[in-house]
Amino acid sequence: MTAEEIVQLLQSHFGDAIVESKFDVPQPFVVVDSKRMKEVAFVLRDDEALQFDYCSCISGVDYNDGRLGAIYHLYSTVHRHKIVLKAFCTKENPHIQSVAAVWGGANWHEREAYDLIGIIFDEHPDLRRILLPYDWEGYPLRKDYKVPEFYNGMKVPY
Repeated sequence: MTAEEIVQLLQSHFGDAIVESKFDVPQPFVVVDSKRMKEVAFVLRDDEALQFDYCSCISGVDYNDGRLGAIYHLYSTVHRHKIVLKAFCTKENPHIQSVAAVWGGANWHEREAYDLIGIIFDEHPDLRRILLPYDWEGYPLRKDYKVPEFYNGMKVPY
């Protein structure tokens, strides 16, 4: 199934929850409403024509224009097709619906995006820092992040 066919199927199910799609790029992608990610993800996994059973990566991105994004790379081991999903939120309201209930491995990827970018994945079963200390302030992969001079009385070597 091509990326265009996948998007057409999603549009028939979800209408305006499919915000945008782009096919003339090396990795075709579809932008999904951040409040409906889990609903779309369940269809991507469970629909017989799609069967996206593998979420290989979720990356958090700061676009440096007030938006944050989560990029999902999905693959069907059954049909051998792939698609990239994107969901956006703002820095002021950094919420995207979690897909950890759909793909178990997404749990860790979402925790990393939360820890380093600050995206809050709503309905995540265990959203807490995974790489940084629990009391670390800020999100180091945000474009506006300022490295603290000291952490717990120790000079930060940057």
